[in-house]
Amino acid sequence: MIRSFTALALACATSAIVQAPAVAQTPTTPPAAQTSPATAPTPAAARPLEDFAALPFMSAPQISPDGNKIAARIAANGKQIFAVFPVDSAKGQPVLIPTGTKSDLNWWRWVGNDWLAIGVGAMAVADGGVEMYVTRTLGLSANGRTTNKIAFDEAGQNADDMLWSARDGTPRILLALQKSVYLDMPGFWPQVVEADLSTGRTRRVQMPMEGVSDWYADAAGTVRLGIGYRDLSRSGRLLYRDKAGDYLRTIDRAKFRNGEELIVPALFLAEAGKAVAYDDSSGFTALRELDLATLTLGRTIHASAGFDIDGIVTNATGDGVAGIKLHEDRESVHWIDPDLATVQAEIDKALGANRHARIVSMDKARNRLLVLVDAPDMPGSYYFFDRASGRMTRFAYINEAFAHNRGHPVRTIRFKARDGVEIAAIVTLPRGRDAKALPVIIMPHGGPAARDTESWDWWAQFLADRGYAVIQPNFRGSSGYGEAFAKLGEGAWGLAMQDDLNDALAWAAKNGIADPKRACMVGGSYGGYAAMRAAQRDGALYRCAISFAGVSNLDAMKQYDRRFLNSGRSGDWLAKQAPDLQSVSPVNFADQVSIPILLIHGKEDQRVPVRQSRELAGKLRKAGKPMRYIEQPLGDHHLSRQEDRIQFLREMDAFLAEHNPAG
Repeated sequence: MIRSFTALALACATSAIVQAPAVAQTPTTPPAAQTSPATAPTPAAARPLEDFAALPFMSAPQISPDGNKIAARIAANGKQIFAVFPVDSAKGQPVLIPTGTKSDLNWWRWVGNDWLAIGVGAMAVADGGVEMYVTRTLGLSANGRTTNKIAFDEAGQNADDMLWSARDGTPRILLALQKSVYLDMPGFWPQVVEADLSTGRTRRVQMPMEGVSDWYADAAGTVRLGIGYRDLSRSGRLLYRDKAGDYLRTIDRAKFRNGEELIVPALFLAEAGKAVAYDDSSGFTALRELDLATLTLGRTIHASAGFDIDGIVTNATGDGVAGIKLHEDRESVHWIDPDLATVQAEIDKALGANRHARIVSMDKARNRLLVLVDAPDMPGSYYFFDRASGRMTRFAYINEAFAHNRGHPVRTIRFKARDGVEIAAIVTLPRGRDAKALPVIIMPHGGPAARDTESWDWWAQFLADRGYAVIQPNFRGSSGYGEAFAKLGEGAWGLAMQDDLNDALAWAAKNGIADPKRACMVGGSYGGYAAMRAAQRDGALYRCAISFAGVSNLDAMKQYDRRFLNSGRSGDWLAKQAPDLQSVSPVNFADQVSIPILLIHGKEDQRVPVRQSRELAGKLRKAGKPMRYIEQPLGDHHLSRQEDRIQFLREMDAFLAEHNPAG
């Protein structure tokens, strides 16, 4: 039911082969671990703001199956560009594909050595003039010369759910397509098509079935399983087939209202009738073996004490588990594959305790690896590891201004909220200063079903560099801390979740780290919502608030994107987050804002429409409240342009200097 879809400019224009910024290719060894001095150093002069605002030179690199090419988002001329470039610079020039500002580049996957599947999303206008977030899939040739739209019919809504990709060298994928977000319209229940990325042609391999919202495929490309719902959220059923050509049959049912759950395979194994599944029965997500004939869970493959596991790394054929993704106080991979476990151990030994190494991508043979070497207070570098030669070559610094230099120290603390719930928080403190009575920034993360960990955060590092203690609480509802903790977020938007942020401030004050009379709240996306809510509800605790791309009107946001903040296709998730969405939407209470607030929003934000800040700014202005509104004409939700990052930090720096000076 989409009437127009002009926002997807990505790759619709002709791509050109141009010279990319130089990538370091000098053989090198990762720098040895550095030991912190026994005594605190003299506070260093503040770094130039531009050092922190620099775009990461490379992000999310993926190596091709043959190990000869890398696809990544890179920085060039102050903008982020999608690039495909040879590992050996002598074998060709990079291909750069400008992503523009009218769409989000959400993901990319190699499908064979010559084609990539690209997931994009943008704002579109549905019947009745309602703006909605729409997703699409593109086929992109590795040489940048051909872009094919996959299932780009005007009725499409969510068309970026890639279930499978061929491993035989052909550019084929399976894609689940939802053609409407309206329950009473044809196309709400998704079908599955096989698409050829090289031609854009599709053929349907699975008809839509009423009530079935999610499909799953095995390593051979057979749609094996579907999840069906009755009344969307009350009960569910599991439909399954043993092999291609069999009819789908119901093998399990669950009444969600009674606390029952469906056991859904996370990966179909090579052995017939065997799979692995995520299991929450202990309260934390673990990975266990699953017998599909009896739907019984077997041996626990891996569990992480006090944390959910984050996902799996498959083997080269896609029908076995090579590693377990962990997201504890920091990200890591637990390798089950003994060969990769040995490689990881050798790299870790070479680095020492103060650096972290994570294998982020591998070729099909597992001989050529991309390794991220970083630390919580260091942006780090990508290294190329050739196992045949044993050489570890620095491929690119993430931030040339920092290289391997240290920023400000980062650690995880835990405190008790007012109702006794334990909350973890990331604390960044100014290096070389006594951690006593510091001005403080409470900085909630986005999501909110996400969390902060011990990793490089350019916002937090910039604020610490200016003299602030930065506290990033993983408030209730944050992901990764088990099912019970996640459910504590239900009905808690702007309420108990907000209380957790205030309790983080109380903890910092009680421990002498922060001066509670010099506190501000800063956040983006959901964190921006929390900053708005703090200005409206908790002005007595804060001197000011700063929101980037924040949400002020939850009802309008739910209408815009039913998958917003993990709401799912049914859109019921967001409705559970508060007793009444209007009662916790800051836009309805502009007259209650009692502290200065800075609102910054990109006009081209496809995730959270700019009107979410515009509307609040207008009401604050009308009510005579102290506020400043900055709209970035070409800005998006991710601060993808360096110019916008610089402006954001400058505006934040000036606003804090006026309302909560660090000095």
